[in-house]
Amino acid sequence: MFSSEMSSGEMSSGDLSSGDSNIPTVKVSSRGASRLQGGHVWVYRSDIVSANGIPPGSLVSVADHRGQFLGTALYSSSSQIAIRLISRQPVADFPALLRQRVGDAIAYRERIVSGTGAYRVVFSEADFLPGLIVDRYNDILSLQILTQAMDAEIVRQTLVSELSERLHPGSIIERADPRVRQLEDLPPRESGLLQGKKTSTIFAMNGVQFHFDALEGQKTGAFLDQRENYAAAAQYARGEALDVFCYQGGFALHLAPGCSHVTAVDSSRPALEVADRNASLNNLEIEWIEANAFDLLKDYSSSGQRYDTVVLDPPAFAKSKRDLDTAMRGYKELNLRALKMLRPGGMLVTCSCSYHVNQAEFLNMLAAAALDAHRTLRLLELGGQAKDHPILLNVPETAYLKCVIASVSN
Repeated sequence: MFSSEMSSGEMSSGDLSSGDSNIPTVKVSSRGASRLQGGHVWVYRSDIVSANGIPPGSLVSVADHRGQFLGTALYSSSSQIAIRLISRQPVADFPALLRQRVGDAIAYRERIVSGTGAYRVVFSEADFLPGLIVDRYNDILSLQILTQAMDAEIVRQTLVSELSERLHPGSIIERADPRVRQLEDLPPRESGLLQGKKTSTIFAMNGVQFHFDALEGQKTGAFLDQRENYAAAAQYARGEALDVFCYQGGFALHLAPGCSHVTAVDSSRPALEVADRNASLNNLEIEWIEANAFDLLKDYSSSGQRYDTVVLDPPAFAKSKRDLDTAMRGYKELNLRALKMLRPGGMLVTCSCSYHVNQAEFLNMLAAAALDAHRTLRLLELGGQAKDHPILLNVPETAYLKCVIASVSN
């Protein structure tokens, strides 16, 4: 799963420049050890036996309660995820390992991404670089750092240098997440340019053009993880379509060429303004509505409004396991109303980006909603995140996106 770096070098506690057996050791419980031995890469704070005096963000050796070596990890003094494994071998040169991992991530995308200048370059644990997200929009790289170790200056320098050398971007921009930085006990940091001056571009996805402003919008920009689902939905869309939680128009823009009319809904006016610019860029006519999705679906379904295609792409309802019951009720309400609004033979495209909601739970919810709506669903496609957002089979948290495309009949 992880490659090994074995060159020599000494490091003091908390130093991320190089490493050997002198790096500090974190001992984990038998449960934590079993988790790592089972292929996962996280150990939660409740399974840390001893980590006294270890500086935040340190490169550490991980051992079980008997002292048996389990791997090399990045340590967080603040997060509930205290250990993120970086290698199952000793790491002697951490910057060299980072450079290798960046190169491997880029090579992977060269094999599986085509026909677009916008894709995810690095996907955190799934690319063995925990706490790092990098997206590419033509010659702009949008970077997000999510952990103490990745925020260390030597790590930042190494990552920016390697990304620059391999991809030759016009700009590298950091999108700082204030909530994540607070949870990781990191100092506040503004989003901004790390390199270059360019902050905007126009990129193409499945032949559809989009405006991109690196310092605006959510997270690192567009929802690149839906790229393959956008294309799949476009194959089936027809007639009058409703796209709910449309953001900057990803689904709506893909559906419009095959539909007689598209109505797209979002609660964010700035997002809708970008969506309208995207429609103009593609010479498409789409009706944009600023509204609360739950209220609009309730009103439309009660008034007898009907559609041939409905898309539901809400934000994550379950940000933790505690939210799961509430999230499932929310998903069911949305899908129930959408199903009632679909004409016989219509198409439902429904998504969840909550990794706490697994695929089986999502499909069970949808089946229950169909029963309550007195509709029958035939599954056409079951999609997930795009291939540039890889999934580690032993780390289920890397699989989060579900997209169901189904035909609806009475």
